[in-house]
Amino acid sequence: MQILRKITATLCAAILYGAGALAHAAYPDKPIKIVVPFPAGGVTDILGRAIGQKLSERFSQPVVVDNRAGAGGTIGSAAVAKSAPDGYTLLLGAQGPNVVSYALVPDLPYHPLKDFAPVTAVASVPNVLVVLSSSPYKTLADLIAAARANPGKLSHASTGIGASPQLGLEVLKMSAKVNIIDVMYKGAAPALTDVLAGHVTMTFDAVATSIPHIKSGKLRPLAVSGIRRVSALPEVPTVAESGYPNFDVAAWYGFWAPAGTSADIARKLNEEINQILATPALIERMNGMGVELMGGSVDSFAAFHKKEFERWTAFIRATGAKGQ
Repeated sequence: MQILRKITATLCAAILYGAGALAHAAYPDKPIKIVVPFPAGGVTDILGRAIGQKLSERFSQPVVVDNRAGAGGTIGSAAVAKSAPDGYTLLLGAQGPNVVSYALVPDLPYHPLKDFAPVTAVASVPNVLVVLSSSPYKTLADLIAAARANPGKLSHASTGIGASPQLGLEVLKMSAKVNIIDVMYKGAAPALTDVLAGHVTMTFDAVATSIPHIKSGKLRPLAVSGIRRVSALPEVPTVAESGYPNFDVAAWYGFWAPAGTSADIARKLNEEINQILATPALIERMNGMGVELMGGSVDSFAAFHKKEFERWTAFIRATGAKGQ
């Protein structure tokens, strides 16, 4: 009887394992939703739609982009954190809502490291500090001089609490010892719109979304925020080259699923998205917009996310930077 029980248990375990394997093998068998926690028109949205289209082709399933903007990306991120961990709701997030907001937003409804399952890094995008072409500021030095002469008079458009434009401004204010007013927007598109309309003096905007306006002559680039110049704007110096060494505030983006998502599903998504990121046509398109595609393993993305979380949490605590 005991032997029969062991055989029965072994058979049941094998059946359950086989059923689980078949379930994972069948993934996905229905539409996938990519939540972009920012408005349409920004870099996150551009990346989400480009990758979503290719993912749909590879999976033979619809992939829908859901722009769920607000509160610096935390509304959309919170929605994904509360979603079923079945691989059918993904977050294409950024270091704002998924790193920095934890230190800036009281009672954040999720923990950036605990409530998400990492899938893959997607892209790194240096920002470019831009002003209207009719502005009197020709260089970063001109702008800093004006800010020192008129404390609290110049303004900056940020795309949300903890997003890279706000981080860039905070680091610049600390480095140059100036007082510049930060104005919060729901995303890159509305922030840039107000700069173009002359309502705000400047913004650290993604190279990808500023390039069309720079090329048309509407905006003047003063400096890029990464550690090196970008190929799309080779004549524009870095902030570090302009007198503020070690300045490095690039935006970055990645895919997460809700915590508890199967490791098999996370790996499958990682493999498929990495193959998309390696597509020559996509690389060429994104490089032309100043976007550097990343990719890598699930584990490498988890380690990168943790390192960035610790880096910016320490910076905010050391400087006393506040969400506005």
